[in-house]
Amino acid sequence: MAEVSKSNLLQTTGIPSIKGACVVIVRTEWNEAIVGELESGCRRELEKVGVDCRVITVPGAFEIPFGIRAYWDAHKYKDDRPKAFVALGCVLRGGTPHFEYVSSAVTNGVLQLNMTLPVPTIFGVLTLDNQQQADERLGGVHGHKGEEAGITAVKMIALKNSF
Repeated sequence: MAEVSKSNLLQTTGIPSIKGACVVIVRTEWNEAIVGELESGCRRELEKVGVDCRVITVPGAFEIPFGIRAYWDAHKYKDDRPKAFVALGCVLRGGTPHFEYVSSAVTNGVLQLNMTLPVPTIFGVLTLDNQQQADERLGGVHGHKGEEAGITAVKMIALKNSF
């Protein structure tokens, strides 16, 4: 398993200011305790740099790509259009193949958005076997994946602005 402490992901020194940029978090209703903590971590990082953070909620992970696309289509010509999206959700493995279908669909959906939208979509969807794995990714041994998603959004906006 990759450890964030062995990367430069959390290093934000030298990133040009993106204060006032709009970032839309699209989060799920399922697994509220986990997704709520992902959202809190993501918002903390975005607010540190003065980003205008908006949150929309979709029922489940499968609906995340549609929520992002629909929001973009409704705002793409407005002055407050998003500079990035962050997809947050949690899919827990159960006793049926449903886990694989949903995990694959949301992953491919976010990939397609990254290939077709002119702004990045950050993948912050956890695919887990159990609560222990969630705890390890919400401030435990594997860092805080919500915070990492927020930092990634900041870095991707700055990257795009540099072109």
